[in-house]
Amino acid sequence: MSDSGFSIQAFLLGALEVFSFVLLLLFGVTLLAVIVTYLYDVTQTKTAIRRNYPVIGHFRYFFEHLGEFFRQYFFAMDREELPFNRAQRAWVYRAGKDLPNTVAFGSTRDIRRPGSILFVNCPFPTLGEDAVPPGPITIGEKCRHPYTTDSLFNISGMSYGALSKPAVQALSMGAHKAGCWINTGEGGVSSYHLQGGADIVFQIGTAKNGVRDPAGNLSDDRLREVAALPQVKMFEIKLSQGAKPGKGGILPGKKVTDEIAAIRGIEAGKDAVSPNRHTDVRCNNDLLDMIQRVREVTGKPVGFKIVIGGPHWLDELFSDITKRGPSCAPDFITLDGSDGGTGAAPMPLIDAVGLSLRESLYLLVDKLNAHGLRDRVKVVASGKLITPADIAWALCVGADFVTSARGFMFALGCIQALQCNKNTCPTGITTHDPNLQKGLVPEVKAERVANYVGHLVHEVGVIAHSCGVKSPRELRRHHARIVTADGPSVTLDERFPPVQPPKVHAVG
Repeated sequence: MSDSGFSIQAFLLGALEVFSFVLLLLFGVTLLAVIVTYLYDVTQTKTAIRRNYPVIGHFRYFFEHLGEFFRQYFFAMDREELPFNRAQRAWVYRAGKDLPNTVAFGSTRDIRRPGSILFVNCPFPTLGEDAVPPGPITIGEKCRHPYTTDSLFNISGMSYGALSKPAVQALSMGAHKAGCWINTGEGGVSSYHLQGGADIVFQIGTAKNGVRDPAGNLSDDRLREVAALPQVKMFEIKLSQGAKPGKGGILPGKKVTDEIAAIRGIEAGKDAVSPNRHTDVRCNNDLLDMIQRVREVTGKPVGFKIVIGGPHWLDELFSDITKRGPSCAPDFITLDGSDGGTGAAPMPLIDAVGLSLRESLYLLVDKLNAHGLRDRVKVVASGKLITPADIAWALCVGADFVTSARGFMFALGCIQALQCNKNTCPTGITTHDPNLQKGLVPEVKAERVANYVGHLVHEVGVIAHSCGVKSPRELRRHHARIVTADGPSVTLDERFPPVQPPKVHAVG
């Protein structure tokens, strides 16, 4: 045998010895880890499963964690998953990518379920050449700087802090391309909100981030500074939001960077937990005083965001407005439902507090009509509305505008990984980890945001034209039906008869 043959054989034998050694080493390390884990498990007293089933008990937690992802991708049907099912997410993904949203064969939606909404098609639908886009609406007509917009669908409150820098940049640029507004959320306005050039609604949360003095009180000087920004068109006082009515915002300390702390006026690295309510708003009159104060200081429209728990408070508030005069009324009310979203909230609030938007929107619109305030106060519907049918329903009920947060997160690429509160979002949307953020390219995602708005507004128009009206804003309750528990459907105006405003009698 040649020398080369011996050298190859020697090399193979040497490699085999090294491989055997590595295997033996790995086996030894694994065995040692198993022994240490076994000893720890049988001696610890916190977890019964691990104490009774040492080592293998750990697999229970591993499989429980994996179950979230297996259910999402393999086991849940298209219409089953919560909070948003695969069919809803897929529609947004396709719209964001500017892909055709037609489907074949038939619907997978069960239209027999009580509460399902069906739109009343007209025998003679509106032709394309007769259709008109949503018309402009002016908010705060009596303000020094009223806001007029024809935007139907807008970006709801998501703060910089809850969202990453590239996510806010993408939303800002996308909103500008789509011609819609972006709400800052309670974290204040950042340079990234301003970067895209979109119209901005500044949200004043219970911690008054961005407009607070060193003691945490509302500052007129800071309000003037924010109002001086031409892009800031309105101010929204946040009383509560859908997933956590009665609880302030929660931003974990690991997401409170130096930059975010400076924008908000808080301490870096510490949990930012906003008060349950505005400490200076204890009653309806305090709320109306705050609305008037912000409006007088800024000169811009002012409204509030709320989740309602019943009709009685609305009657009390609107009666107080009537006594003081319509000029003290909010310019708009953003109504969130208990099915709204959040980055972090206690489960009891998410699951069991507040009315769903599917119930409360009727109440708000009807109470405004009953008190003669509907023309004065514009209605913004928010809370789990992300598809054309959702928006068309809200318009039928009486909303002027619709806003969404999670719909735009899906447009950015959110996969509903449920990691929003852990700073580990795999898509870079709700994390400040630069390694995860690099996957989110703002310029690319801005196009998807704009595409999403464009497709959604177009398909709301498709529904409206099928109902025989020329514009989505002409939709009324008789254009939709709701499936009852008995089986048959009834029109929305039968199930929820619209309340007519009181007649004003001429004097003399």
